Amino acid sequence: MTTLEHPAPLTGPAVYCDLPGPRSAEYLARQDRREPLPRGGPRRLPIAITEGSGSFVRDADGNVFIDFLAGAGVLSLGHNHPELVAAMTAQLSKLTHALDFATPVKDEFSEAQLAMLPEALRSRMKLHFCGPAGTNPVEAALKLCKTATGRGGVVSFQGRFQGGAHAALGLTGRPRPSANPLTGTQYLPYSSCPRCPAGHDPAACAADCPDQLERSLHDPDAGLPLPAAVVLELVQGEGGVVPARADFVHRVRELTRELDIPLIVDELQTGCGRTGTWFAFERYGIEPDVIVASKALSGIGSPVSLIIYDERLDNWAPRTHTGAFRGNQLAFAAGARAIEVVNRDSVLDNVVERGYQFEELLSPLASHPWVTDVRGTGLMWGIELTDPRTGGPASELALAVQNHALRRGLILELGGRGDSVVRLLPPLNVTADVVRTAAGILLAALDTATREAR
Repeated sequence: MTTLEHPAPLTGPAVYCDLPGPRSAEYLARQDRREPLPRGGPRRLPIAITEGSGSFVRDADGNVFIDFLAGAGVLSLGHNHPELVAAMTAQLSKLTHALDFATPVKDEFSEAQLAMLPEALRSRMKLHFCGPAGTNPVEAALKLCKTATGRGGVVSFQGRFQGGAHAALGLTGRPRPSANPLTGTQYLPYSSCPRCPAGHDPAACAADCPDQLERSLHDPDAGLPLPAAVVLELVQGEGGVVPARADFVHRVRELTRELDIPLIVDELQTGCGRTGTWFAFERYGIEPDVIVASKALSGIGSPVSLIIYDERLDNWAPRTHTGAFRGNQLAFAAGARAIEVVNRDSVLDNVVERGYQFEELLSPLASHPWVTDVRGTGLMWGIELTDPRTGGPASELALAVQNHALRRGLILELGGRGDSVVRLLPPLNVTADVVRTAAGILLAALDTATREAR
């Protein structure tokens, strides 16, 4: 097949040539010469992207794809939302960078973020702006809690991914190359019931994971000193889209409050509406001490990150945690406008409705011999694949599903154990028609991949 001189509009998937197409192949070859192996997307998604709009992207050969990766959840309102582009464009000629100085647009962004918190939290929470990457607020949160408590240890959970910086990788509860455990970090079981780390039946077990945490914290002979913080993902994203059970979350919050241990909730991927509430902790009815946020704060991919924390922890001295790239005025302008759009257009309601739609459209997979679990909340879904012949993660099958979906016009991501979970992270304003089309492509890709695997 050949590329098109007059490509299709960005309104639906349309793949006209083998992938990568000739023009994309040229870009990818140059990228391969210039960039090292750690780069991610192009190694499994061999396209060079030239344009995006809403839920769609176009590659250099004119092919159009539904983008259900959305910048790993960064593009909460899709590619190039016109109102966010206008807000950034207007700000561009005024001021782009201002370190920690007060500015009108930063003030507007801060007010908007605080207004999205549950009312009980708004008056006592502070904002601290961090570096541009998602790992930056994680490390700021740890420093904050260690300073406030005078303690050094941290409790993390198995299966979580904390970020790509070296210290953040040390918190990750999954083996990673070149990452040693962060000194003083303890990794305890997470309520990953589809693959219970203790081999328990989820129907009969409601308390084992929090019981282990309680015993470790209360038993003076357990070898776990009282930590500076407990760090918790309410939905493990990179770990395979694993929502925590409500009873587990409530027990963790009760224990940390009882022992005066700050609870840090990692909302890097779940924050800004991904689960149907602005922050995922709202779905569990808890109040964290520290909220870590980044990815979707600007709504359009302009980098910004922050921690939102209880003022009682505000014990660090001036200039204790600084950085050059904490004053991105373009991100503030886009982020403030994004919240306006979310509220005006009932985007959170759309997230809930499209989540129910995914649940219905993916329900036929419950009886699929290679599918262990279909799970998710809001617009954060994962399909875990297991080889019925071995019982192990079906990593090759997941890769084949991703490949076949791409060739049908759908971009998906992989995660979880052995990258055996097919993940969907659509824009939050995705339409019902696009969800229906994408689900059809996914089911067809899985059917093709399993027939080839037999």
